[in-house]
This record gives sequence, C-alpha cells and structure tokens, in this order.
Amino acid sequence: MTPIVKICGLSTPATLDAALDAGADMVGFVFFPKSPRHVDWATARALGALARGRAQIVALSVDAGDATLKRIGEALNPDLHQLHGRETAARVRQIGELTARPTMKAIGVAAREDFSAADPYEDVADFLLIDAKPPRDATLPGGNGRPFDWRLARDFRPRRPWLLSGGLEPETVGAAIADSGARGVDVSSGVEGTPGVKDEGKIRAFVAAARRAFARAAEGVA
Repeated sequence: MTPIVKICGLSTPATLDAALDAGADMVGFVFFPKSPRHVDWATARALGALARGRAQIVALSVDAGDATLKRIGEALNPDLHQLHGRETAARVRQIGELTARPTMKAIGVAAREDFSAADPYEDVADFLLIDAKPPRDATLPGGNGRPFDWRLARDFRPRRPWLLSGGLEPETVGAAIADSGARGVDVSSGVEGTPGVKDEGKIRAFVAAARRAFARAAEGVA
C-alpha cells in the first residue's frame, strides 16, 4: 500500500492546518468524552470543513451506538470510522453497512500472540490499526503514549492494510517503521505538549520523519 501518515486527536484549526500543511494523509477526530482529545459536534463540523478534500477524515469512536454514529456522520461526514473499543467483527461489519463508510479496527498488542486478535476482523474491516495494549488501569483504550516491541509486527501479514500506533514520536517513528515494516503510522499523544494539546512543530517533525523513513524503506536502506 502507499505509505500513510495519520495524525489523530486534532481539535483546533491551527493544529489541523499544521497536519494538513505537513502532508498528513489522514486526520483523526476523537468522539469519546473521557478523552482529553474529545471534540464536540460544532468543533467537529468546523474542522471537518477545513480538512475536506485535503486529507482523509477519520472519526474515532469507542463502542459507539447507532445514534452516536449517526450524529458523528451529520457533524463530521467522515471518510472512515476508526473503532477503538471492544467492537466484535459482526459489529464492525454492521457499522460499515450502517454508515456506508470504510472502517478501521484497532487491535491492542503487547506480545506476539496478541496479533491473532486481528484475525476475525480481516474480512470485515477495511484497515487494521496495531496499537499498544493499554495498561489494566487505563481509562483510555488508546492515546496512552505507550510503545510495544515494534519488531513483533515484522511478520504481521494481514489481508488488509494496517497502520502502526503506540508510543510513536518524531524521534522514534523512523525506528518504528524500520523495525516493524509498517507502511502506515498513526500518532496522537506523541505530538502533544500536554495531554490533548497538540504541538504544531512536533506534528510537522513527525510527518517529515515518517516520510524519510518510508523513503528509506522503499530503497531497502536499514
């Protein structure tokens, strides 16, 4: 697949512009009230209008009901739904049909055997997101800034395109791409100054570092 750089958890026009100007392929907006990155309907509508046609717009939700998904569609009109909860394969298929949009299912990983959790979703999700498994006491299913051993993903060969997430930062994304073989990366907390507050400079640095790493991978340079 063509390399993908996704910046998630955007919530202001300035940081969205930074991601778009830097050349992010996907921009993500969080609809989960427990998250410091949560956006309300009015903000989602305004940011979606700014992003339309410049990058793929991704709506992140966590075990959202049909009514919430409908509200997300009305406010943001996303190109893709990222599902970061305990959605079953049947529910992922249902959401795709209900919203008439592609889906991305997040899978938490801490050890090699955790990759098998992706198997049921390969026939129903359009993308997979391999993220660090949250700690037991975590209140958020993602965006915790925790890495895992990226080398574990080296042999991951799903039938769907997949993105790597979990503890990525401008300084580490190059090594993560080289170690994992990923062709897509997703960052949220790694480009923040404080939780929920994106840093424009870090966003630009992350996109640039990821692009360099993808170019090196294409050239076969370790």
